[in-house]
Amino acid sequence: MPRMQQERPVALITGAARRIGAETARLLHARGHDLALHYRSSGDAMQALQAELEAERPGSVLALQAELSDLDRLPGLVDATIERFGRLDALVNNASSYFATPVGTATPAQWDTLFASNAQAPFFLSQAAAPHLAAARGSIVNIVDIYAERPLPAHTIYCMAKAALVMMTRSLALELGPEVRVNAVAPGNVLWSDNPVKAETLATVEARTALRRQGSPRDIAEAVLTCLQSGYMTGHVLTIDGGRRLHI
Repeated sequence: MPRMQQERPVALITGAARRIGAETARLLHARGHDLALHYRSSGDAMQALQAELEAERPGSVLALQAELSDLDRLPGLVDATIERFGRLDALVNNASSYFATPVGTATPAQWDTLFASNAQAPFFLSQAAAPHLAAARGSIVNIVDIYAERPLPAHTIYCMAKAALVMMTRSLALELGPEVRVNAVAPGNVLWSDNPVKAETLATVEARTALRRQGSPRDIAEAVLTCLQSGYMTGHVLTIDGGRRLHI
């Protein structure tokens, strides 16, 4: 049986065990949200994050493991959130795959992986969450990328997938309004890829960013909070890149 609906807002965040997802979880939790936190394989990191947040407010965090490319699992993430907390006020589509796909060597499997996490899962998870978000007059925030609107060499498929997520943001803002607001945050360089071949170096970030420094996951988390709190903003992509987009 569902728990009696509570007064605290509830956010479901995908890819929440580490980096931007974890920092967003910490900030929203500090601002009074209870959380359903999705992770795929970072079980140890999620366990540590859950313990950290539960120490501050017991019973406030639900950890949910799933492979987002398994579309049958997505409604269950929403159902589990409602079962635990009785409501859903925010969905943050943060989980993402990122790696190079040089033209000439890119494969269908790489296409499937990049589109599954960056476009397909956010859409079908948003679809599953929409009725509950509408009931709460809540919102969706999608984590996109500045390279959804400009090409990044050797990352064509990734850029295409993030561009699809930008269009989804704008389209769902129309489809789900006025009850649900839908916005996106487009980070510049705020963390380094785990992949051995990186798209950018510290030198290029400093040379091609107006603020001449790398950002941080906290910068993105604060932008997510802005999207959730701005009651008259929808269909907007909030760019947090230190002025990187100003350079060619």
